[in-house]
Amino acid sequence: MEPIRRLPQDQRSLASGVPDAVPGTVFVLSVEGGVSADPGAHRTILFGRNRAEVHVSVGEDDQRVSRMHGSISYRGGQWWVAVTGRLPVRFPREQMLFGGEDPMPLAAGYTPLFVQGSSGREHLLQVYVVGESGSRPVLRPRDPTQPPRTWQLSPQEKLALIVVGQRYLLHDLHPLPLSWRQAADQLAELRPDENWTGKRVEHLVSNVRTRLSRDGVPGLTREEVGEPVGNALNDNLFRTLLLTTTLVPRDLDVLDD
Repeated sequence: MEPIRRLPQDQRSLASGVPDAVPGTVFVLSVEGGVSADPGAHRTILFGRNRAEVHVSVGEDDQRVSRMHGSISYRGGQWWVAVTGRLPVRFPREQMLFGGEDPMPLAAGYTPLFVQGSSGREHLLQVYVVGESGSRPVLRPRDPTQPPRTWQLSPQEKLALIVVGQRYLLHDLHPLPLSWRQAADQLAELRPDENWTGKRVEHLVSNVRTRLSRDGVPGLTREEVGEPVGNALNDNLFRTLLLTTTLVPRDLDVLDD
């Protein structure tokens, strides 16, 4: 059997799993087709724009994608992604890998990679590494949906966070939190009897940030982020609150009351 094999032409996705295979087998797929490869020393899958030079072509109509944009190689019992192209590859959680940087390892299971292209385009490269069980995930279409973990907020904390983070809830392209003074002025208009000040807003938001950090949420302390901090701590806080649906866009209705 060939160490690198073409996937069937009707293969459209790896997100639902792959056929049973030897642990460590990797599947790589783009809209132009894909391959699978057994684990083995010095085994490498190349991806990029030039179909004649790579195993998996991606972004064939996009000249910002390099002809040989990167590779997925097996060494040390693991598959690693390396970028040789001019533009980076985006991993989940917004992590970027640039050309010339150390390769990044692939975990078992499904990983979507996004090859950066022109005019904001991103070309999907699906990767699936078979885990130790060698089997696909169990489908559970009738199982109850597992809700995300949401964080308990006091009414005052939630109101302050909605006002400070309203640009995140409004889906601004590059959101920033309001300053403590801006938020206090708006809160004073909404609730004139509650003695809102910039210091009070800062204290409420900082308490939430400290509480989440103690519960294991990363990126909410100066020690983790490093100097200069800028808006990084509150930016990380609001992204966490939105991803966990602790805050949702309909919370903005309180600003219209």
